[in-house]
Amino acid sequence: MISYRSHKRFLLSAFAPLFLFAPPALAQDAAPTAAPRTETAAPARPALWKIADKDTTIYLLGTIHILPENVAWFQGPVKQAFEAADLLVTETTLDSPASLQQVFIDKGIRHDGKTLREVLSVKERENLEKALVNSGLAKESFDQFQPWYAGLVLSLLPLKAAGYDQSNGIETQIEAKAATSGIARHPLETADYQIGLFAGLPEKSQRNYLNEVIEQLPTLREDIAKLVKAWKAGQAEELAKLLNEDESDERMRKVLITDRNKAWAKWLKTRLAEPGVVFVAVGAGHLAGRGSVQDELAKAGVRSSRVQ
Repeated sequence: MISYRSHKRFLLSAFAPLFLFAPPALAQDAAPTAAPRTETAAPARPALWKIADKDTTIYLLGTIHILPENVAWFQGPVKQAFEAADLLVTETTLDSPASLQQVFIDKGIRHDGKTLREVLSVKERENLEKALVNSGLAKESFDQFQPWYAGLVLSLLPLKAAGYDQSNGIETQIEAKAATSGIARHPLETADYQIGLFAGLPEKSQRNYLNEVIEQLPTLREDIAKLVKAWKAGQAEELAKLLNEDESDERMRKVLITDRNKAWAKWLKTRLAEPGVVFVAVGAGHLAGRGSVQDELAKAGVRSSRVQ
Protein backbone atom coordinates (compact mmCIF):
# COMPACT_ATOMS: atom_id res chain seq x y z
CA MET A 1 0.00 0.00 0.00
CA ILE A 2 1.10 3.58 -0.60
CA SER A 3 2.47 5.02 2.60
CA TYR A 4 0.77 7.96 4.24
CA ARG A 5 3.92 9.95 3.52
CA SER A 6 3.42 9.36 -0.20
CA HIS A 7 -0.15 10.54 0.19
CA LYS A 8 1.03 13.75 1.85
CA ARG A 9 3.60 14.24 -0.89
CA PHE A 10 0.80 14.19 -3.46
CA LEU A 11 -1.01 16.88 -1.48
CA LEU A 12 2.13 18.99 -1.90
CA SER A 13 2.57 18.17 -5.57
CA ALA A 14 1.00 19.65 -8.64
CA PHE A 15 -2.36 17.96 -8.28
CA ALA A 16 -3.64 19.68 -5.17
CA PRO A 17 -4.92 22.79 -6.98
CA LEU A 18 -6.71 20.56 -9.46
CA PHE A 19 -8.62 18.24 -7.17
CA LEU A 20 -10.15 21.12 -5.24
CA PHE A 21 -12.57 21.34 -8.15
CA ALA A 22 -14.97 18.66 -6.91
CA PRO A 23 -18.41 18.28 -8.49
CA PRO A 24 -20.94 20.78 -7.10
CA ALA A 25 -23.04 17.99 -5.62
CA LEU A 26 -20.17 16.85 -3.42
CA ALA A 27 -19.33 20.37 -2.37
CA GLN A 28 -22.93 20.98 -1.35
CA ASP A 29 -23.40 17.72 0.53
CA ALA A 30 -20.14 17.71 2.44
CA ALA A 31 -19.90 18.54 6.11
CA PRO A 32 -19.97 22.29 6.87
CA THR A 33 -16.68 24.14 6.63
CA ALA A 34 -15.23 25.51 9.84
CA ALA A 35 -14.51 29.16 10.33
CA PRO A 36 -11.37 30.07 8.39
CA ARG A 37 -8.13 29.23 10.16
CA THR A 38 -5.85 32.17 10.69
CA GLU A 39 -2.15 32.37 11.44
CA THR A 40 -0.69 34.97 13.79
CA ALA A 41 2.73 33.40 14.40
CA ALA A 42 6.06 34.58 13.00
CA PRO A 43 6.24 35.22 9.25
CA ALA A 44 6.93 32.18 7.08
CA ARG A 45 10.37 31.73 5.53
CA PRO A 46 9.84 28.96 2.97
CA ALA A 47 12.86 27.40 1.30
CA LEU A 48 14.03 29.15 -1.86
CA TRP A 49 16.74 27.94 -4.24
CA LYS A 50 18.30 29.28 -7.41
CA ILE A 51 20.25 28.09 -10.42
CA ALA A 52 22.16 30.56 -12.53
CA ASP A 53 24.71 31.19 -15.24
CA LYS A 54 26.26 34.43 -16.48
CA ASP A 55 23.03 35.95 -17.82
CA THR A 56 20.18 33.85 -16.38
CA THR A 57 18.86 33.35 -12.86
CA ILE A 58 16.08 30.90 -12.05
CA TYR A 59 14.54 30.85 -8.57
CA LEU A 60 12.78 27.74 -7.24
CA LEU A 61 10.08 28.09 -4.58
CA GLY A 62 8.35 25.05 -3.11
CA THR A 63 4.68 25.85 -2.61
CA ILE A 64 1.79 24.81 -0.40
CA HIS A 65 -1.46 24.66 -2.33
CA ILE A 66 -3.86 25.21 0.55
CA LEU A 67 -3.15 27.29 3.64
CA PRO A 68 -4.91 28.98 6.55
CA GLU A 69 -5.55 32.70 6.30
CA ASN A 70 -2.89 35.31 6.98
CA VAL A 71 0.24 33.23 6.42
CA ALA A 72 2.82 35.94 5.68
CA TRP A 73 5.21 34.38 3.17
CA PHE A 74 5.58 37.04 0.43
CA GLN A 75 8.48 38.99 1.86
CA GLY A 76 12.27 39.05 2.05
CA PRO A 77 14.18 37.02 -0.56
CA VAL A 78 10.98 35.50 -1.99
CA LYS A 79 9.43 38.90 -2.65
CA GLN A 80 12.69 40.26 -4.04
CA ALA A 81 13.13 37.29 -6.37
CA PHE A 82 9.58 37.51 -7.68
CA GLU A 83 9.75 41.25 -8.27
CA ALA A 84 13.01 40.84 -10.20
CA ALA A 85 11.57 38.15 -12.48
CA ASP A 86 10.31 38.63 -16.01
CA LEU A 87 8.70 35.17 -16.18
CA LEU A 88 6.58 33.20 -13.70
CA VAL A 89 6.58 29.43 -14.18
CA THR A 90 3.99 27.27 -12.42
CA GLU A 91 2.88 23.68 -12.74
CA THR A 92 -0.29 24.56 -14.60
CA THR A 93 -2.76 27.42 -14.91
CA LEU A 94 -6.10 27.69 -13.14
CA ASP A 95 -7.60 30.38 -15.34
CA SER A 96 -10.82 28.50 -16.15
CA PRO A 97 -12.18 26.64 -13.09
CA ALA A 98 -15.38 25.58 -14.88
CA SER A 99 -13.46 24.06 -17.78
CA LEU A 100 -11.01 22.41 -15.40
CA GLN A 101 -13.82 20.90 -13.37
CA GLN A 102 -15.30 19.35 -16.50
CA VAL A 103 -11.97 17.79 -17.51
CA PHE A 104 -11.62 16.44 -13.99
CA ILE A 105 -15.07 14.84 -14.05
CA ASP A 106 -14.69 13.46 -17.59
CA LYS A 107 -11.48 11.64 -16.69
CA GLY A 108 -12.71 10.54 -13.28
CA ILE A 109 -16.00 9.00 -14.34
CA ARG A 110 -16.40 5.24 -14.83
CA HIS A 111 -17.22 3.80 -18.25
CA ASP A 112 -17.42 0.08 -17.44
CA GLY A 113 -21.06 0.01 -16.34
CA LYS A 114 -20.07 -0.77 -12.76
CA THR A 115 -20.18 1.41 -9.69
CA LEU A 116 -17.10 2.05 -7.59
CA ARG A 117 -18.57 0.17 -4.65
CA GLU A 118 -19.23 -2.85 -6.86
CA VAL A 119 -15.55 -3.26 -7.77
CA LEU A 120 -14.30 -2.89 -4.19
CA SER A 121 -13.95 -5.75 -1.75
CA VAL A 122 -16.49 -6.02 1.05
CA LYS A 123 -14.04 -4.51 3.55
CA GLU A 124 -13.03 -1.72 1.16
CA ARG A 125 -16.66 -0.89 0.49
CA GLU A 126 -17.49 -0.77 4.19
CA ASN A 127 -14.54 1.54 4.87
CA LEU A 128 -15.49 3.84 1.99
CA GLU A 129 -19.12 4.09 3.07
CA LYS A 130 -18.10 4.85 6.65
CA ALA A 131 -15.70 7.56 5.48
CA LEU A 132 -18.37 9.13 3.29
CA VAL A 133 -20.95 9.19 6.06
CA ASN A 134 -18.42 10.68 8.48
CA SER A 135 -17.65 13.35 5.89
CA GLY A 136 -21.31 14.26 5.54
CA LEU A 137 -21.74 12.58 2.15
CA ALA A 138 -24.12 9.93 0.90
CA LYS A 139 -22.79 6.38 0.55
CA GLU A 140 -23.31 6.49 -3.21
CA SER A 141 -21.52 9.82 -3.73
CA PHE A 142 -18.61 8.29 -5.66
CA ASP A 143 -20.40 5.38 -7.33
CA GLN A 144 -19.88 6.76 -10.83
CA PHE A 145 -16.19 7.61 -10.32
CA GLN A 146 -12.80 5.91 -10.44
CA PRO A 147 -10.94 5.09 -7.18
CA TRP A 148 -8.30 7.82 -7.72
CA TYR A 149 -11.00 10.46 -8.01
CA ALA A 150 -12.71 9.36 -4.81
CA GLY A 151 -9.39 9.36 -2.97
CA LEU A 152 -8.39 12.83 -4.12
CA VAL A 153 -11.68 14.46 -3.24
CA LEU A 154 -11.95 12.67 0.10
CA SER A 155 -8.45 13.79 1.07
CA LEU A 156 -9.39 17.45 0.72
CA LEU A 157 -12.65 17.39 2.66
CA PRO A 158 -11.16 17.37 6.20
CA LEU A 159 -8.69 20.10 5.26
CA LYS A 160 -11.38 22.33 3.82
CA ALA A 161 -13.51 21.64 6.89
CA ALA A 162 -10.57 22.71 9.07
CA GLY A 163 -10.39 26.07 7.33
CA TYR A 164 -7.62 25.42 4.81
CA ASP A 165 -8.47 27.05 1.52
CA GLN A 166 -7.10 27.22 -2.01
CA SER A 167 -7.58 30.98 -2.08
CA ASN A 168 -4.85 31.18 0.58
CA GLY A 169 -2.54 28.85 -1.34
CA ILE A 170 0.70 30.08 -2.88
CA GLU A 171 -0.31 29.46 -6.50
CA THR A 172 -3.52 31.42 -6.19
CA GLN A 173 -1.77 34.36 -4.56
CA ILE A 174 1.26 34.43 -6.81
CA GLU A 175 -0.77 34.14 -10.01
CA ALA A 176 -2.83 37.11 -8.83
CA LYS A 177 0.36 39.07 -8.24
CA ALA A 178 1.59 38.11 -11.71
CA ALA A 179 -1.64 39.29 -13.29
CA THR A 180 -1.34 42.63 -11.50
CA SER A 181 2.32 43.15 -12.38
CA GLY A 182 1.96 41.99 -15.96
CA ILE A 183 4.75 39.42 -15.68
CA ALA A 184 4.73 36.72 -18.37
CA ARG A 185 3.51 33.26 -17.32
CA HIS A 186 4.41 29.75 -18.43
CA PRO A 187 2.84 26.45 -17.26
CA LEU A 188 5.03 23.34 -17.17
CA GLU A 189 2.05 21.09 -17.81
CA THR A 190 -1.58 21.26 -18.86
CA ALA A 191 -4.38 20.37 -16.47
CA ASP A 192 -5.52 17.70 -18.91
CA TYR A 193 -2.09 16.07 -18.77
CA GLN A 194 -1.91 16.16 -14.98
CA ILE A 195 -5.33 14.65 -14.47
CA GLY A 196 -4.58 12.08 -17.15
CA LEU A 197 -1.62 10.81 -15.11
CA PHE A 198 -3.92 9.86 -12.26
CA ALA A 199 -6.59 8.48 -14.58
CA GLY A 200 -3.99 6.29 -16.29
CA LEU A 201 -2.79 4.58 -13.12
CA PRO A 202 -3.44 0.82 -12.80
CA GLU A 203 -6.58 0.04 -10.82
CA LYS A 204 -4.48 -1.63 -8.12
CA SER A 205 -2.57 1.60 -7.49
CA GLN A 206 -5.79 3.59 -7.55
CA ARG A 207 -7.45 1.32 -5.01
CA ASN A 208 -4.38 1.32 -2.79
CA TYR A 209 -4.42 5.09 -2.88
CA LEU A 210 -8.12 5.26 -1.98
CA ASN A 211 -7.63 2.78 0.86
CA GLU A 212 -4.71 4.80 2.20
CA VAL A 213 -6.66 8.05 2.11
CA ILE A 214 -9.51 6.47 4.04
CA GLU A 215 -7.12 4.95 6.59
CA GLN A 216 -5.38 8.28 7.19
CA LEU A 217 -8.43 10.57 7.25
CA PRO A 218 -8.56 10.72 11.09
CA THR A 219 -4.98 12.08 11.30
CA LEU A 220 -4.78 13.98 8.02
CA ARG A 221 -5.23 17.42 9.58
CA GLU A 222 -2.41 16.75 12.03
CA ASP A 223 -0.17 15.32 9.30
CA ILE A 224 -0.64 18.31 7.02
CA ALA A 225 -0.15 20.72 9.92
CA LYS A 226 3.31 19.18 10.48
CA LEU A 227 4.17 19.63 6.82
CA VAL A 228 2.97 23.22 6.79
CA LYS A 229 5.01 23.95 9.93
CA ALA A 230 8.17 22.57 8.31
CA TRP A 231 7.46 24.50 5.10
CA LYS A 232 6.94 27.79 6.95
CA ALA A 233 10.23 27.32 8.78
CA GLY A 234 12.10 26.53 5.57
CA GLN A 235 13.06 23.13 6.98
CA ALA A 236 13.63 21.34 3.69
CA GLU A 237 15.37 18.38 5.36
CA GLU A 238 12.50 17.87 7.81
CA LEU A 239 10.00 18.16 4.97
CA ALA A 240 11.92 15.52 3.03
CA LYS A 241 11.97 13.24 6.07
CA LEU A 242 8.22 13.54 6.55
CA LEU A 243 7.59 12.89 2.88
CA ASN A 244 10.09 10.18 2.05
CA GLU A 245 9.98 7.63 4.85
CA ASP A 246 8.45 4.26 4.01
CA GLU A 247 7.37 4.99 0.45
CA SER A 248 6.36 1.69 -1.08
CA ASP A 249 4.29 2.23 -4.25
CA GLU A 250 7.17 2.95 -6.62
CA ARG A 251 4.93 2.81 -9.70
CA MET A 252 2.75 5.63 -8.43
CA ARG A 253 5.74 7.63 -7.24
CA LYS A 254 7.47 7.23 -10.61
CA VAL A 255 4.47 8.40 -12.62
CA LEU A 256 3.34 11.25 -10.39
CA ILE A 257 6.63 12.52 -8.96
CA THR A 258 9.94 11.21 -10.31
CA ASP A 259 9.27 11.29 -14.06
CA ARG A 260 7.83 14.78 -13.84
CA ASN A 261 10.77 16.05 -11.79
CA LYS A 262 13.11 14.77 -14.51
CA ALA A 263 11.09 16.55 -17.19
CA TRP A 264 11.03 19.81 -15.24
CA ALA A 265 14.79 19.64 -14.59
CA LYS A 266 15.38 19.18 -18.32
CA TRP A 267 13.20 22.23 -19.04
CA LEU A 268 15.06 24.31 -16.44
CA LYS A 269 18.46 23.40 -17.85
CA THR A 270 17.29 24.34 -21.34
CA ARG A 271 15.84 27.62 -20.05
CA LEU A 272 19.26 28.63 -18.75
CA ALA A 273 20.25 29.22 -22.38
CA GLU A 274 17.88 32.21 -22.49
CA PRO A 275 18.84 35.35 -20.55
CA GLY A 276 16.54 36.76 -17.88
CA VAL A 277 15.18 36.13 -14.42
CA VAL A 278 12.65 33.33 -13.93
CA PHE A 279 10.57 32.61 -10.81
CA VAL A 280 9.43 28.98 -10.59
CA ALA A 281 6.73 27.99 -8.10
CA VAL A 282 6.04 24.25 -7.86
CA GLY A 283 4.71 22.00 -5.13
CA ALA A 284 7.08 21.63 -2.19
CA GLY A 285 6.91 17.86 -2.60
CA HIS A 286 8.88 18.19 -5.83
CA LEU A 287 11.74 20.10 -4.20
CA ALA A 288 12.34 17.82 -1.21
CA GLY A 289 13.96 14.44 -0.74
CA ARG A 290 15.33 11.85 -3.12
CA GLY A 291 14.60 12.36 -6.78
CA SER A 292 13.80 16.03 -6.26
CA VAL A 293 14.11 18.57 -9.05
CA GLN A 294 17.41 19.71 -7.53
CA ASP A 295 18.69 16.12 -7.56
CA GLU A 296 17.81 15.79 -11.24
CA LEU A 297 19.47 19.12 -12.01
CA ALA A 298 22.63 17.96 -10.25
CA LYS A 299 22.70 14.81 -12.38
CA ALA A 300 22.55 17.07 -15.44
CA GLY A 301 25.47 19.13 -14.16
CA VAL A 302 23.43 22.09 -12.92
CA ARG A 303 24.16 23.21 -9.37
CA SER A 304 21.41 24.68 -7.22
CA SER A 305 22.07 26.86 -4.18
CA ARG A 306 19.87 27.77 -1.23
CA VAL A 307 18.80 31.43 -1.10
CA GLN A 308 16.52 31.21 1.95
